[in-house]
Amino acid sequence: MEGSLLQSVFIFLAFACLIVPVSKWAGLGPVIGYLVAGVLIGPFALGFISDPTTILHFSEFGVVMMLFLIGMELQPRELWKMKGQLLGLGATQVFVTTFAIAACVYVMGKYWGEAIVIGMALALSSTAIAIQIMQDRGMMTTEVGKSGFSVLLFQDVAVIAMIAILPALALPGGESVTDAAHGTSSGHGPAESHGPSGWLLGLSIFGVFGGMILSGRLLLRPLFKFIARMGVRETFTAMALLLVVGSALLMQWLGLSAALGAFIAGVVLADSDYRHQLERDIEPFKALLLGLFFMSVGMSIDFATLMQNPTTIFALLTGLIGIKFLILIVIARTAKMEKLSASLFAILLSQGGEFAFVLSQFALSAHAMTQETATIMNAVVALSMATTPLLLLLFDKIVAKRINTATLKTGPVPQDEGNNVLVLGFGRVGQMAARLLGTQDISATLIDYDGDHIELTAKFGSRVFYGDASDMDLLRTAGADHMNIIVVAIDNVDKTTRIVKDIKSEFPKAKVIARARNRNHMYDLLDAGVDFAERETLRGGLALGREALRYLGMTDERSEQVAREFLSHDFASIKESMEMREDEEALIAHSHKARDTIKQALQSDARHWGNTEET
Repeated sequence: MEGSLLQSVFIFLAFACLIVPVSKWAGLGPVIGYLVAGVLIGPFALGFISDPTTILHFSEFGVVMMLFLIGMELQPRELWKMKGQLLGLGATQVFVTTFAIAACVYVMGKYWGEAIVIGMALALSSTAIAIQIMQDRGMMTTEVGKSGFSVLLFQDVAVIAMIAILPALALPGGESVTDAAHGTSSGHGPAESHGPSGWLLGLSIFGVFGGMILSGRLLLRPLFKFIARMGVRETFTAMALLLVVGSALLMQWLGLSAALGAFIAGVVLADSDYRHQLERDIEPFKALLLGLFFMSVGMSIDFATLMQNPTTIFALLTGLIGIKFLILIVIARTAKMEKLSASLFAILLSQGGEFAFVLSQFALSAHAMTQETATIMNAVVALSMATTPLLLLLFDKIVAKRINTATLKTGPVPQDEGNNVLVLGFGRVGQMAARLLGTQDISATLIDYDGDHIELTAKFGSRVFYGDASDMDLLRTAGADHMNIIVVAIDNVDKTTRIVKDIKSEFPKAKVIARARNRNHMYDLLDAGVDFAERETLRGGLALGREALRYLGMTDERSEQVAREFLSHDFASIKESMEMREDEEALIAHSHKARDTIKQALQSDARHWGNTEET
């Protein structure tokens, strides 16, 4: 079914809206949903879009925008702060995995240059899949989350170098890799050199990269400052897109990749003073653009090749995951990770990544890889992405069975009225709540996703369960039906709200106390029926303000009184403003009124305190 561009866009969006929510509901994540949607509308399934040119255009646009968005995340200053983990974990993973896979491919009879290209491509993991899983599970602040993010970040940075050296690995004269390999006595020897130097093309990429970074610092900052003074918000987005398109055109003019230009444009903007404004403007399109890329990948999977070589594909898939898993386990254990954390770390990064598709396109253009190899490699990478959620489900079941069964053997949930507490999330906030309860001989039952943390806590006699705090069946197993209080202390805003709603529905007798990220999150939690919620930064901010008042000469007792009254008025203000939170003008007016009210109340108290001190 062929048609206009609008028809193709409609098909893309329709299948994304249908398939992606189902995939997320099934626990597979949106990336798998986008891949499946792409497969369904592509030429090897329903055939709604079968023109290779159409697929290529969508894919190129998706790749360009993906590289631009990833470049926006790479602030040079942040990279410098993480240099230890980036060079320790990240560099080790990329280099060891690249050469391990390249060695295996070389032994299988491939030309040495193609083997290195394959090794580089398969050493990369899926940033989109791994980051999303870590965010959904609240793992970003854990050891696994920090280590995983460091490796992924190094991989994203390393891609620029990988793309740069591809021309140096190309065969001279556009000769096919297969022919060159077989043209030597051993099948791996060097080919005779003809044509332009690959190293020269590679160095030109670094030269353009440095020139764009330098010009960005000298020209972009004053330019964006001028745009800011104009006060036209849309101009920021237009300027960012102009920079992307201009960088892409510059690269094409030099005979290089447009996507590489977009990546450099993103890096240039990452260090801009107006980066956050640009991110806010582009954020609504970010997920959809990445989804577009994954759908184009799904459309491009050659199922004819899969059906012709199912055994080969399965063997390569197993080998890829096995090699990466073993290398990641060794790296994690060398970095002194506990066994469970190391296993989870290895599973999260064991799949192939989206940049493998990008590198395969560049490698084909540089004559560094055959079309047959690229087709098989892309199929293996796409299938490996689908294995990650499945491996995590298996990991969760094994770990949960071991830990939760051991917990249940310690005895049933206490039936005493008034002291049964369940804490969901055992990070910094959950730990503090549980420790305070412990001082009053109230032993809380804990649920968390950090297996090593849970096992360590269990050694101290706590009742602990491993798993997803949003799983109501797990909460029921942990004794939620008998709990007087359930504390929701996880740091995922949307997930916290969903959990509160489900708890109020499934366990209506329990009082629910939750951690709120900010004022808007407070509104959502109150709508969900929470009995009490506390903004995580509120008490800290009040403490700082109270100390500032003391240094300015206010007595300890008075500063405490001011803080308490401010807190009381703030809670009242939140409840009063709930109904008007969608009306920005009314909310602003209420905010001014509430500020005046608390100011008058505190001034009245100040006069009272002054009279008291005089008497």
